[in-house]
Amino acid sequence: METDVILPLLGYLVLVAFLSVYAMRKRRSGSFLQEYFLGSRSMGGFVLAMTLTTTYISASSFIGGPGAAYKYGLGWVLLAMVQVPTVWLSLGVLGKKFAILARRYNAVTLNDMLYARYRSPLLVWLASLALLVAFIGAMTVQFVGGARLLETAAGIPYSTGLLIFGGTIALYTAFGGFRASVLNDAMQGLVMLIGTFLLLFAVIHAAGGMHAAVTKLQQIDPRLISPQGVDNIINPTFLASFSVLVCFGVIGLPHTAVRCISYKDSKAVHRGMIIGTIVLAVLMLGMHLAGALGRAILPNLTVPDLVIPTLMITVLPPFAAGIFLAAPMAAIMSTINAQLLQSSATIVKDLYLRLQPQQIDNEARLRHFSGLVTLILGLLLLLAAWNPPDMIIWLNLLAFGGLEAVFLWPLVLGLYWERANAAGALSGMIVGAAVYTLLASLNVQVAGFHPIVPALLISLIAFIIGNQFERSPASPHDASTL
Repeated sequence: METDVILPLLGYLVLVAFLSVYAMRKRRSGSFLQEYFLGSRSMGGFVLAMTLTTTYISASSFIGGPGAAYKYGLGWVLLAMVQVPTVWLSLGVLGKKFAILARRYNAVTLNDMLYARYRSPLLVWLASLALLVAFIGAMTVQFVGGARLLETAAGIPYSTGLLIFGGTIALYTAFGGFRASVLNDAMQGLVMLIGTFLLLFAVIHAAGGMHAAVTKLQQIDPRLISPQGVDNIINPTFLASFSVLVCFGVIGLPHTAVRCISYKDSKAVHRGMIIGTIVLAVLMLGMHLAGALGRAILPNLTVPDLVIPTLMITVLPPFAAGIFLAAPMAAIMSTINAQLLQSSATIVKDLYLRLQPQQIDNEARLRHFSGLVTLILGLLLLLAAWNPPDMIIWLNLLAFGGLEAVFLWPLVLGLYWERANAAGALSGMIVGAAVYTLLASLNVQVAGFHPIVPALLISLIAFIIGNQFERSPASPHDASTL
């Protein structure tokens, strides 16, 4: 094991633990559910920007995305930049209206919002099941990414790294709740920015400058510097699919949407949109460009996902590599804690309290049960991540698409279409999930498009048709309550 690499990382983990303890001490009086799962809706603009950015940026962005850029070239760097508007879109489309209605209906989870709008217990159960299944896949990807980082950069065996990494996240999320999650997100966002600048500068320096790096890429394979990439993977249909999957469709991701009901005021929204967009642009460009240029330094990697951790130990001194290691670790940890907390909220608030509504005022039981559920979910994910795939970006995108196919139209149409009803929402969710699962599992690309494009289109049609089979809400007031 690389001691010089591990020491800064241990310092980082200690800081994470300290922030979690601080968050526990700062818990406010009042509803436990509001505090544990939403931090009493107290986020300011900077924290909102950082938690949205770091929740979205994950192992796929720091490990899988640069791995794809390594394999397919500079064209993938341009492709990755379509993700830049995601924070602006999420806060712009959901934003104020979503948060106002969440406060009006005392909503803690996304499914609370769906129930307030559609008044359908069946819809809530289906949405909860879809969320848990997709999050298990998405979080497994993040656990794999964290363990691979420790294995490659610090020389820690994969299984040992998985236990250290996963155990840390499960503990601080279980005991610190939402407030610990967003405080760590704010700190982790800063760590990511510093780490991205550090690695990109070191990669360009090691390659002998940008011109030398691009020349070397051209010598390896001229397609590495073409907009279409190796194997001409980046064609118009792929670009359109990617834009839907990782930009527009992100509005429907539950762990992103729930951030839109937990901020403090309208000033926080405006500031969050600006700061979040800038931070996301810097991180996306920096990490993917480092992955693509890394091919000039490490031309023979057999597992593309290893490019960032391998570059760390190649172009950085050991202690600096340890400092940078905290950056992708921060990206992964921030995504996991958001998804883990949302999964726990789904089990506790949407399922358990729907079956046992009399327990809503039993604060002591809810406190213990919520922490236990979060901890058990984290430990189960360790088992799921024990045998990882080679390229985690595809599994992550599969989980992303499943969530979007289920949640996007019920959320957006519920907010902006007064006539939307439960029959339409159920039709859209079921058809969207079924079409996406079928196309993705059979690897079918209709007219060359990723399964998310036909799935969302058919889901929208199913929503509109299904909407005709139930009477619309009786009054404009009821119709606007998402």
